[in-house]
Amino acid sequence: MLEVQTPHRLRSHEYLTDSAGPGRWRGGLGVETEFEILGDDVTGITFGDGVDEEARAFGLFGGGPGSLNTLELGTPDGRTIVPRSKDVTAIPRGTLFHQRAGGGGGYGDGRLRAVELVAAEVRDGVISREAARRDYGVEVDPETFEGRRLT
Repeated sequence: MLEVQTPHRLRSHEYLTDSAGPGRWRGGLGVETEFEILGDDVTGITFGDGVDEEARAFGLFGGGPGSLNTLELGTPDGRTIVPRSKDVTAIPRGTLFHQRAGGGGGYGDGRLRAVELVAAEVRDGVISREAARRDYGVEVDPETFEGRRLT
């Protein structure tokens, strides 16, 4: 019922490539959401923390941290507002809400993740070829999506 109390139009809601913390067990993916505010002088309440570096999801036992949360409001007059508190008041109609919710931290050494899993995640857009190489030590062929462990 959010759209009844705070009218908006969802423009996109997608998983974010390379947002999960690397690990033998990869963290959960973050999401990117964008919507347009359709109400007048809307009050927004942000949820969750993590807009500061030290608040990002951490990894455990050699796993890497997840990506950082971000939130920007693009107003119709061209301003960009980056909220630093929980409440954002008097958001004007036509404002674009753009949020990147960071991913979870990884668990264990990413170089122990199965090559087949890493290759499948590259194929599916979960991680990039660069992240596969950097974080998992796996080279993935861009045409066949076959993976091989780098030595």
